[in-house]
Amino acid sequence: MPSSMTGFARQEAALPGATISWEIRSVNHRYLEPHFRLPDLVRELEPVVRNALRKSLSRGKLEISFNYQLQGADGGGELTLNQALVSQLAQASDALTAQINNAAPINPLDLLRWPGVIVEQELDRDALLQAAKALFNDTVKSLIEHRQREGEELRQLIEQRLVGISDQVVVIREKLPAILKAQKDRLRDKLNELQQELDSDRLEQEMVYLAQKSDVDEELDRLDTHITEVRRALQQKGAIGRRLDFLMQELNREANTLSSKSIVVDTTQAAVEIKVLIEQMREQIQNIE
Repeated sequence: MPSSMTGFARQEAALPGATISWEIRSVNHRYLEPHFRLPDLVRELEPVVRNALRKSLSRGKLEISFNYQLQGADGGGELTLNQALVSQLAQASDALTAQINNAAPINPLDLLRWPGVIVEQELDRDALLQAAKALFNDTVKSLIEHRQREGEELRQLIEQRLVGISDQVVVIREKLPAILKAQKDRLRDKLNELQQELDSDRLEQEMVYLAQKSDVDEELDRLDTHITEVRRALQQKGAIGRRLDFLMQELNREANTLSSKSIVVDTTQAAVEIKVLIEQMREQIQNIE
């Protein structure tokens, strides 16, 4: 089943003393190209998560970021103060006030802003790294599910276009005998109008040439074959985008030949419609992994 290269996933987990989260954004790309934005705290995880991506995804440009927030940094927990530093700052402030007349008293909020006054809680780094790896795997799984849902929508859009191409092929097959007969009658009428006589052999040669020039059975057969191959590819697992793109080229080649062999407006219009449907599929296939 097809998988889109466009997707988004975000997973969050609460740890003792902190909250961590992974976020992955994915868009289409010829190859697998991950870009990481990791803080120094988990920088060593990059090779591990990069390898995990290779095992799960084949194509796509990925923007991957890791965030963590200590409890208390946003008011969600208790603040821990460096009491020794607070005492030193208070003593220094009292001494300075005694030397300066009419000095304003120290503002407690200014003390809190002093570097080192608020003590950040220390994390169990090993536990955080293990939790980050597990959460990353969950995030990738969520991304894959998102890409698969979009892939299913793309499959339905492609299938609709395949039905449209098949309908055009049927129309051409049904009209082809009448088209050939009309062309032969037109040729005879033109010869009669010109009042020119051709021997039977020459006339037969002209008829054969006309039939060969307008014979598109082979192109129609190949269109049917390529449609079958596209449907087969859509049922396969893994990366199928490049194969589908190749099949679009083959479909377009047959549509061009069909158009060049057209001898009436009906087949020309059908060939144009087929080419439009192929181009619509090609646009969607650019997003398939």
